[in-house]
Amino acid sequence: MAGKLKSKAKSGAGTKSGKILRPDKSKKEKLLSSQVVYEGPLFRVLHNEILDPDGNPSTREVIRHNGSVVILAVDNSSSKRDPLILMERQYRHAAGQYLWELPAGKLEAGEEPLSGAERELAEETGYHARKWKLLVEYYASPGFLGESMKVFLAEKLVAGEAHPEEDEQIQIHMVKLSEVLKAIDKGIIIDGKTLTAVQLYARRLKRNR
Repeated sequence: MAGKLKSKAKSGAGTKSGKILRPDKSKKEKLLSSQVVYEGPLFRVLHNEILDPDGNPSTREVIRHNGSVVILAVDNSSSKRDPLILMERQYRHAAGQYLWELPAGKLEAGEEPLSGAERELAEETGYHARKWKLLVEYYASPGFLGESMKVFLAEKLVAGEAHPEEDEQIQIHMVKLSEVLKAIDKGIIIDGKTLTAVQLYARRLKRNR
């Protein structure tokens, strides 16, 4: 009778134990050449020849952008456990549908992120906030898009008059956090910045209770 099979879990090739989830900026790429192949009012597209951090030659098409700010505007005056979240509904041509989103916008050249967040919130929604905090910074699609998105938590809201751009048709809604999370679970909310910011905020809110 064959003996019992014994197996032990082994680490895959190249895996390391310990504190691996930390920033690693020890190596940098080398830019060999860069050519602008398109430039518009919102972004420019570059064709780059590089040596990657390990010294391997590569070609990359990259979209360069001033960066964006996202505003998670919260009203917890009625409930700290289930606060209201300021949401927008607008039609997005690239997605071909209406999307539920957090307020957001592109930074102007040289603009400080917090100033840009204050400006975008006021322009799109009319709201101002007396308390601001950077929640997280992330890259939505770093394979080709160099856009950094900084998410700000805005609290102690004061209502005002909105001044959106001429091509912006935005509906403003205050929605309970629990309802926003339900909409995420049901696939109603599919906007990346909103998924990222709301779920991170909900996680931290639960942890701090």
